[in-house]
This record gives sequence, C-alpha cells and structure tokens, in this order.
Amino acid sequence: MSKMAAEGGGKEMNEIKSQFSTREGAYKLLTHSEYSRPNRVPFNSQGSNPVRVSFVNVNDQSGNGERICFNVGRELYFYIYKGVRKVVLQAADLSKPIDKRIYKGTQPTCHDFNHLTATAESVSLLVGFSAGQVQLIDPIKKETSKLFNEERLIDKSRVTCVKWVPGSESLFLVAHSSGSMYLYNVEHTCGTTAPHYQLLKQGENYSVHTCKSKSTRNPLLKWTVGEGALNEFSFSPDGKFLACVSQDGFLRVFNFDAVELHGTMKSYFGGLLCVCWSPDGKYIVAGGEDDLVTVWCFADCRVIARGHGHKSWVSVVAFDHYTTSVEESEPMEFSGSDEDFQDQIHFGRDRANSTQSRLSKRNSTDSRPVSVTYRFGSVGQDTQLCLWDLTEDILFPHLPLSRTRTHTNVMNASGPPATGSGGSGAIITGSSNPSTNGSSSSSSVPGNTLPAPLPRSNSLPHSAASTTNSKSAASDNPIAAGVSKFATLSLHDRKERHPDKDHKRNHSMGHISSKSSDKLNLLTKTKTDPAKTLGTQLCPRMEDVPLLEPLICKKIAHERLTVLIFLEDCIVTACQEGFICTWARPGKVGLLSSQNQANSPSGTVV
Repeated sequence: MSKMAAEGGGKEMNEIKSQFSTREGAYKLLTHSEYSRPNRVPFNSQGSNPVRVSFVNVNDQSGNGERICFNVGRELYFYIYKGVRKVVLQAADLSKPIDKRIYKGTQPTCHDFNHLTATAESVSLLVGFSAGQVQLIDPIKKETSKLFNEERLIDKSRVTCVKWVPGSESLFLVAHSSGSMYLYNVEHTCGTTAPHYQLLKQGENYSVHTCKSKSTRNPLLKWTVGEGALNEFSFSPDGKFLACVSQDGFLRVFNFDAVELHGTMKSYFGGLLCVCWSPDGKYIVAGGEDDLVTVWCFADCRVIARGHGHKSWVSVVAFDHYTTSVEESEPMEFSGSDEDFQDQIHFGRDRANSTQSRLSKRNSTDSRPVSVTYRFGSVGQDTQLCLWDLTEDILFPHLPLSRTRTHTNVMNASGPPATGSGGSGAIITGSSNPSTNGSSSSSSVPGNTLPAPLPRSNSLPHSAASTTNSKSAASDNPIAAGVSKFATLSLHDRKERHPDKDHKRNHSMGHISSKSSDKLNLLTKTKTDPAKTLGTQLCPRMEDVPLLEPLICKKIAHERLTVLIFLEDCIVTACQEGFICTWARPGKVGLLSSQNQANSPSGTVV
C-alpha cells in the first residue's frame, strides 16, 4: 500500500507524467506519435463536445493499415495511424490528413467505423452531431453517402453515442441526450415526415416502439429510456447484449435480440457517463459523476466491487484485452532454485495461447483452480489515468478452505496486502496473484520465498464463447424472428435517481459542457428518496462491497481526459485540448531507449 500511495500521491500529483510503471514494465509516452490539429495549438475547449477517437484497420499491403479518426470542435480528421510502428523513423505528418472536414452550425460528437466492410479503398464511418443528425461518410473516397435525421424529425437532441451493430454491414444504433435510442438501416430512408410509432414492448420506465409506415423506413426501432440523457452504450463481446448508462444514474443491460431487460445497477449518486464489458462478457464496469468505477457481475446482476482513485467525474472506462492474465494457482511450492523462479516469472510465450483453455478450465471441478486477473483502465475530468486489476479474491470471495490457507501463507510471505480499503470486507485478504496485490513491481517477492509468475500478456478478443453458456438461458428465447433481427436494447428499468448531494468537485462543474444544462434541468424533476435504492442490490452501501485501489493513478494531461483505448502494442488517450497521445507498452519501443529492452524480456522490438 505504501508503494501505491507513493505512486499516486504527494507532490508528484501536479506533474504531467510521460511514463509510468506497472508490474509488467514501463509504459512510455511517444511524443513523435502525438496527433492533434495540424497547427498543434491547444484547442480552446470551453463549450465544445468531447474529443473522441475511433480506429479501423484497413489491411493494406504496406502492413500499416491502422487508421485513426478524431474530432476537435467543429473539425473531423482522418489520418494514417503510425502508433508504435515506424515512430522512430519519422513523426506523423499532421499537415497531410487523408481527410479533413469542418462543419458549420453543428459539431461532431462521436463516430464509429464499420470493421466488417473496411478495405484499403473504402471505409464506412458514422458520425453523430450535436444537433441530432448522423452522417455516413467514406473518408478514403472522400464521399458523403448519406445523412440520417437530416431534418431532425426523429430527434432534435445531441447524439451521445453511435455504433454499428456487431456483425452487421448495415444496421447501426444511435443514442441521444433526449434519453432515446434508435436503430437505423443504412439502406432505408428517414422519410419526409415525423415517424409514427407502435408499441412493441414495455417495461419498468422503458418502452420499445416500431416505426409504423406503409413502406420500411428509419428508424426501425425506438427505445425510450427514463429521464435524462442516455450517455453511452456498449455491446457485449458476443453482440447479444447491450449495456446502457444514463444521466439518471442507472446501468441497464438488455438482451439485444429479445428486447428484454436483463438487469440494472444504480450509481452511488449522480449520472453514469461510461460503460464497458470484460473481454469474456462476464463483467461490466461503469463510471460517472460519483467519481467511482463500479464493477457489476453479469450472471448475478449485482455490484461486486467499486474502485476509488479519481477526484472528479470518470469519463471513460475500458478493459485491456491484452493484459488480462491467467495463472495456475494450485500447488504453490515454497522451495526451488532461482532458475525455476525465473522460469516462472517469464511471460512464457509458449503458453501465451492457452489463456482461453485455462479460462474454460475454471468451471470444471476436476481441474486445478485457475486464477484470473482482469485489467481495466479509467480516465476522468481530473486529468488522471487509473489502471485497475480485478483479481480472483474479489471475483470469488468464498474460496475453498484449502486454497484460503495457501493464500494466507502467500500473503504472509509476500508482505501485507497492497489494498488498504476503506471499509469492512474491503481489504484484499486472499489474493491468488501476489505479484499484483503484494507489490506493483514485476521483480520478485521479498525473500524469494515463493514463485510470483507474471501474468502472461494475452488478447482475449474471442473468449465470449466461454461466457455465452452462462448467458444462454437469457438469450435462447428471442421473440419473433422479424423483430429479433434488428431488436436493439435500451433499457429503462429505471429507479429514480438520488437527489444531488453537495458534492464539491475541484474540476468538474466548469467542464460539463458535454453534459449540458438542459440535461441537468431535466433531472431535477426526477428526484426521489435515496433510501429507495441505497443499501439494496441495485446500489449497495460503500461498506458492503470491496473497495479497489488503482494500481497506478497518474496525471497525464492539462485538460480533462475524454479517450482511453487499449491496443495491442500501446494505450491511446486524448484530452479536451485535442491532443491524442500514444503510450507504448513495455518492450514495444526498444529502439527508443536501450533501457527499455532490459525492462521487458517478453517485448518484441518493432
């Protein structure tokens, strides 16, 4: 804990960090790989919509198929993304974007590439706008193919989130600050009159309507979700479920095909602003105006942990698919040569592909226990990046007695647990990953008395298969095939939000342009007695769930952070001044410094 405190606190807090270290090594800011407006002048962000970043790989012949899109104010840019590769040879030439657009009267707010249809000659990019329209453009061909909600007959409010439906070349989902979501098909028109709707399904404080017209038109479906803005949504890795977070403070998870509510969670207070799924679809993390990150278990529909490290609103949460690790945690021998020890802490490339098989072994009773650590990150309006590890002792607190004894020994041998949380049951007592909780360094355990294998860096993009079983009961009953094709879920099983408490923030109130005042006015109408949810499964009290502390918590920008994306060889962040930064993972930029090679035995020099 003292190490963590030193990492994240004290006088260092005012310095902008250009590198930080975790147990897997040092992450380094690549100054040559910074993207921004061509003049590199900080953008005056007051009153502007958040800077967002989207990536797509077009698989061109050069081997550098990554493309990046970002919005700054009224401008939208599309560049070749160099990232970690070739960064040493030359910096990104910001004066030559592949495409640049400047909009008048409205600002881009969010965007998403269709990864299914992307080629070196053509990409489909959806862009949402502050006045409610959605544009479909091809920044390679420099074409604007379609404009949806052009006359604002469908919704006049700001677009908060737009995403292609997974596995579809033509369906996309759009959320608005009105609290509604709409499902569109790029092949259909929006009509010249306001749509008429027919009720399809209704639940507690949410309803789903189909569009009633003689010929098929957009939107195919409309979800009405509680009061206040719908701030973000995210599809599960298998595309079957949709998690939505709203200004009323609720996370709502829907079965996408059946248009049915699966479960809900309430923030500690205030709105929820961001949401993401674990790589295997078992857990959802949400963040928002309570300054917390909240971990929700999909199978049990309950909060299993909260994380406190930010000093202001949490704007983005994301899982790191490449640093989720799996370890064999049973017989742990307390003897062995130094050579054995080194073998076990090596990343072990020959076993790197076995993560999924070891994940699947967890559920079989005859195999050795397997320990999983999920890595996720968060950025906030406090300009800080936090990285978090979600470990076995939080996910499965009731371990068999034999394992509990083993881990007691582990913790005794490796020193006190690293997490001194603020409440009963919050201290991590039975960690099956001592290198994570006992120390944030990747070197060794004090005294070398037991092996501390480093987590193997793995990508789990397709591990949803192991989780679909746990969800199959909910997803095997889609309603009529016609609806299930395009049924997207938004949900409103809303319980009323708490009255705003006198939460005094250092940064936030001056920077809520993206959550504008009209939304706040709407919300004041929905205040109810906090006792209705606080202390229930919807919103447990702070002392009733474990409290996580961040592995690292670093100030990395001058302005509030709006982007956090984990890529295979780097982490990408962006701030409201319009600077997009690339942080090389350990060992991925050996050419930049010889010391980096020594730090990362597993890294490949690019």
